[in-house]
Amino acid sequence: MKKFLKISALAMGACMTLGMAAMAVGCGEDEGTGGGTGGGTVTLVVWCPEQDHAFAKDVAAQFQAAHPEKTYKFQFGIQGEGDAATKVLNDVETAPDVFSFASDQINKLIVGDALARIGGDRLQWIKDNNSADAVDSATITRGGEEQVYAFPYTDNTYFLYYDKSKLNETDIQSLDGILAKTTKAQQFYYPFTDGWYGAAFFFGAGLDYNVEYGEQLNEVSVTSTFGNAKGLEVVNAMWGYAQNEGVKMDSDDSKIIAGFQTGSCIAGVTGIWCKSQIQEYLGDNFGVAKLPTYTLGGEQVQLKAFAGYKLLGVSKRSPNMVDALEFAQFYTNKENQLKHFDARGFVPTNTEAKSDPKITADPCAKAISAQLPLTHTQKGVPGDFWTPMGGLGTAMLNALADAAKFNAQEQLDALVAGFVKAKA
Repeated sequence: MKKFLKISALAMGACMTLGMAAMAVGCGEDEGTGGGTGGGTVTLVVWCPEQDHAFAKDVAAQFQAAHPEKTYKFQFGIQGEGDAATKVLNDVETAPDVFSFASDQINKLIVGDALARIGGDRLQWIKDNNSADAVDSATITRGGEEQVYAFPYTDNTYFLYYDKSKLNETDIQSLDGILAKTTKAQQFYYPFTDGWYGAAFFFGAGLDYNVEYGEQLNEVSVTSTFGNAKGLEVVNAMWGYAQNEGVKMDSDDSKIIAGFQTGSCIAGVTGIWCKSQIQEYLGDNFGVAKLPTYTLGGEQVQLKAFAGYKLLGVSKRSPNMVDALEFAQFYTNKENQLKHFDARGFVPTNTEAKSDPKITADPCAKAISAQLPLTHTQKGVPGDFWTPMGGLGTAMLNALADAAKFNAQEQLDALVAGFVKAKA
């Protein structure tokens, strides 16, 4: 499964041979907290990205303080959300008790029998305290019944960062307006070679896919409108932009951050996880906004980003199920969502937290709020979508040296063939 977030999963190195629970201890941290009067020590293995480790440890300490009747021992493992499902499903029996994952992995985890279903008061708590879209991201329908399998705690999409000394609010409304101010030395950075970003051109044009699932959430068929005449227009429009000397199309996060640092990037598209570094480099010239429009068939079409969620799941095989569920609920409550915003800048899914003044006043939170209505929900993504979608941008990058080598129709056909699936 390709990524939901632009935060890469970190390899566990030599610990990979030790089994999943041992890996979390060896590569993460092992902390006992508190002293309680309950019967014995409860061990909880928790996986999260490296960038969230300090936050998770703080939450664990708070959780222990809130439950003095027990003694908790937390074992923290480093694991990014992008491929959490793959790592968990390597050995479901010894999976962590609690782990963070990207919302588009939920079907895979359920099929793998890796997630505990949420019910009762906790289910009602999730529904009462989070936005409807966030709840939907943790919900699947089986046999006509909606079932919730995780706790949402932040929404996520990508948006535009820009240098206010180079671009004004009129310029940033359209990609053409931005490119009118770029040069070969001062460019617009966009990750064409990453399918998560490249799909925005297709979604903006009203193109889509549809996955039909079986009772076991297996993909029965995948259809798409990407391959029609409008899709060919989109590919040609992307290729036109790719050839502009003001566009840097192989732009991952590190290149975008470095570009703002050196001044070679005057506008770039990425997510909230790059905020602190870009803001540091731009200072008073730090600007953010929703994605621009682009020209398609002589008209302006809005780029529509993917929008997904970070979810906190509990292993179906946790030996301390009640405690794991209690911790996951505590981790994702209003207060901790606000603390997570302070620590990382991620916008809460908790409805009360979203209206907190520090959220409503934050420029990146405002940009995300403006972009979210102009997004494509990252749910029901075809399992084979990411590689061919990224491959389209890579084909453009490879063809830049010789435009004659790029055949839009052939590349579109390859893209569609890569993820469309006929019903058996």
